[in-house]
Amino acid sequence: MIDAATTTLENFRSPEQLLSTQASPMNLAIDTFSVNYVNSSSSITIAPPEIVDSIDFEFIAKIFEDSGQNTIKKETAEPVSESFESLFNLFPSLPEINITSLKGLQLDEVKPDTEETALPQPTDFKTFPVGILIGRRNVKASVLVRGEEDGAKAIEFDRWLIPYDVVINTLKFNVKTLASEQVELRSSGIITRINLAELKKDPQLGLVFSVDDLQKYFGVSADFDIKEYAIRLNVPWSEDSIRTTIEKKPVILEGLPRLTAPTIGISSISQQLTLTGGDNQPTQQRGDLSAIGTAFGGGWFLRANQLDLQNTQTWNLTEAQFLRQTDTADYVVGSQVPFWRDRGANGDYWGFSTIRRSGFQSPNSTGNTLPQQRMQAATVRRTISGRAAPGTLVRLVQNFTNRTVAEVLVDSDGIYEFDNVIVDGQISITNYRLYLYPEGKLTAQPEIREVTFNNVAGQLPLGASLLNVSFGWQREYNNGFVGQFTDFQGGVQGRWGVSENLTLGLGAVYDGSARGLGEIFWQPENFPLSVAISALTPDVMGAENKGWVFNSNINYQPSTNFQARFSSDYLRNRLNVDWQVMPGMTLFGIVDSNNPAAVGTQFVRSRGDNFTFARMSVDTSNRWRWNLLQRIGRLELLSDGSEIGSSSELGYYFSPSRYSNIGHALILGYQNRFNSNFNFISNDLLSLNWRYRSQKQTQNGNPLWETQLGYGIGSNGSGIIASAQTSILPGLSLRARYQGVSLSSDDSSFSLEFLPSLNLQGGLWDNSDYTNSRLRTQGGLLLQAFFDKNGNGKRDSGEKIYENTLDLLVRLNNKPLATAQPKKAGASTWVHLSPGKYRLDFDPAGFPFDWQVSAPAYAVDVVAGSFTPIMVPLVPAYTLSGVITDKQGKAISGARVEAINLQSGQRYLSITNSAGVYYLEYLPQGNFELRIDGQLSQSQTVTFNSTSENMQKLNLQFAEIASQQTQF
Repeated sequence: MIDAATTTLENFRSPEQLLSTQASPMNLAIDTFSVNYVNSSSSITIAPPEIVDSIDFEFIAKIFEDSGQNTIKKETAEPVSESFESLFNLFPSLPEINITSLKGLQLDEVKPDTEETALPQPTDFKTFPVGILIGRRNVKASVLVRGEEDGAKAIEFDRWLIPYDVVINTLKFNVKTLASEQVELRSSGIITRINLAELKKDPQLGLVFSVDDLQKYFGVSADFDIKEYAIRLNVPWSEDSIRTTIEKKPVILEGLPRLTAPTIGISSISQQLTLTGGDNQPTQQRGDLSAIGTAFGGGWFLRANQLDLQNTQTWNLTEAQFLRQTDTADYVVGSQVPFWRDRGANGDYWGFSTIRRSGFQSPNSTGNTLPQQRMQAATVRRTISGRAAPGTLVRLVQNFTNRTVAEVLVDSDGIYEFDNVIVDGQISITNYRLYLYPEGKLTAQPEIREVTFNNVAGQLPLGASLLNVSFGWQREYNNGFVGQFTDFQGGVQGRWGVSENLTLGLGAVYDGSARGLGEIFWQPENFPLSVAISALTPDVMGAENKGWVFNSNINYQPSTNFQARFSSDYLRNRLNVDWQVMPGMTLFGIVDSNNPAAVGTQFVRSRGDNFTFARMSVDTSNRWRWNLLQRIGRLELLSDGSEIGSSSELGYYFSPSRYSNIGHALILGYQNRFNSNFNFISNDLLSLNWRYRSQKQTQNGNPLWETQLGYGIGSNGSGIIASAQTSILPGLSLRARYQGVSLSSDDSSFSLEFLPSLNLQGGLWDNSDYTNSRLRTQGGLLLQAFFDKNGNGKRDSGEKIYENTLDLLVRLNNKPLATAQPKKAGASTWVHLSPGKYRLDFDPAGFPFDWQVSAPAYAVDVVAGSFTPIMVPLVPAYTLSGVITDKQGKAISGARVEAINLQSGQRYLSITNSAGVYYLEYLPQGNFELRIDGQLSQSQTVTFNSTSENMQKLNLQFAEIASQQTQF
């Protein structure tokens, strides 16, 4: 016997309506359990017990009692065996009711409280049951966790606590106990060791992992789904833990409707205004004006420096650039940095450049792009080979996740080889591991071999090449707005990947004299050395001021604990050596051609609420330099010093949040400066300040409010020190500062800054200089969904915006939208993306109830300088169900029922069950022709329009349906 729910159904239509009337946080899918309709008692039995336990029967009973319907109760029933389809033989005999008319169901009473509340402290977290999901699969119906949520979202989710046993069982770890409280955890996707002493102990839950621990120890991210009321674990190895290769699902764009980016326009304008003045200095007004936009498939950027806002003669154009990036080529017109690396010339370079790539793609760029970044490969491919006994199974796995990349069984020659192993070209070190299983037995203890690649920035894959051509003029600043263009310059450069380990480059440059250019990028096989050297030859005509110029980066790293780096440019040569003698402690040495040699040590430690970072060095001239950050609970000490002077702050933060600097704080500060001989203090300043930083933040992470008030006493006098800044107004940041005394003077001074920044697309406001900078080389998507009641694809008057997040509704290039780190402002969601073509899909799991999209997927163009606007119309979704009977009124099972859209020709299909029930879902507005078993002579036309109810019922008698039309 099992617990089950039995309820009278004489006046109830379907079990979906029964479940939909609950205010339970558990979102149950009807196809996840079986039901058995008992005709003699007019009842329905729901199983299994864990689902029954999640149903609020008292709530449902109150609805029925208040509405005059029959009562509902929970009884003990026999286990069920029939499928859900057998239920539908009761539907023809049951009258329809309108659930929304039940006076017992008051939706306002069950709405979550979305009012803002203060974040709870650790002692305020409570225990409550939630489900555990892996992806969309429910693996734990109910477990106790410690956390907090406000009805709309989780609060400080990374600090939620989950019982140790729940994590171990959910991730299917095999646990091996080691010495000193160490355990080894093994699963199909990861093998790792942790120290149990590092885990927290909860008085009610026992040993626990925090959500942050899951990422730290296992690389498992998590989020809280308020609709499912469950914690969703994103387990890297859950879907397919052992693959011969890591394959990405192909992004197919052919045949999809295309959404194009704006052809030309302006996306963002920013005007910075700064006013400064004081006792002994006149008031000055300076400004900085910038604009970003799109034109002809690329992005443009302008910036003007306004030295005196009241005198336009002092204004000058500092930057003007057009940039178009594609997979195979880049084009730059205007101000830029030349690819040759002699930076000794004055002024800046304006001209035209193009970079053409073959056999590789460059990495995504942000902000002001240097040509060197677009001349690098995002990934390179390497070969891993070695020897092992015949019959050995060799697996190549990623170092952190232990996810299998490839495997091979060693044959009689005793050699294994993995070709085309992907190495990230932007990470200096890429690590893999080889697991060698003797005789191919996976149950045996494998031999583990480390594989490390020291990557070289600029290295190209084997067979890849690039061509870089640039020409232009040097610009000199003068009193004019644009300046004066003089001194023609130009160059051409080629680069070739001649092997997996070696890339060579040759070129010629003219910068007032003709010079040659040579490059070498080398990473020898099985040796921890990487070399990148670029050289400009002396002037071929022998000009004295045009000698050799070397730019080099040579790195030697025989282990993760030791590294030596040599770098040089036209300014200096520098050698850095770092040796990690123990975890958290590093010894280092610096030899610089422009400064005395120095040695020092660096120490980093974090435990509980304590954090320490300390770095100290001394050079051969006995000059000491240090940096210190010490956090102990709510106390924080900052100190920086050199031979010039020092600055220190001791702060007490009233917020109990770990490592938090929000809220109120008291700060004691001290600064000093040494005299020109560096032998005694010439100036100092002691200050005591109160500071407040708001808990709310702007989209770029700055506090919405920040104020500071204090008093300073120093060698030059004393006075008030005050500052304030806010971004509370959309698109406008304000900063103000007043100093009655400073380190170098007792004159009072003030500054006011106005930083308006307006994004002109879709009413999107933003205060982030970082966001505007990204638009120089990136574009993005601007998404907004609305309820298109009449289905015309346009937002008409009275049609509401869909306010909820689009994370569950939209997928980008076969991945959830959340992986692209979208940001939301009002009803709009925007995503920064590199220029290119993307696939946008809509997941039915994220559709609002009784709504759908008219087109399931789009191909979207993204260009630099703007967001591609995408309006997503949500159209009504209709459901048509009923029973097919013969002349005698007997149900016809197995009949094929089709609804054919007379406008688009799209077909919707349902097969009747043993009770003769058909069920056609997600029908759009329009006229449909019904066919039964493909017989056109026995069809009926039905129509759905904006006034139709979403759920319709139509019973058909097979012999009497010809030439009929029904409109809902």
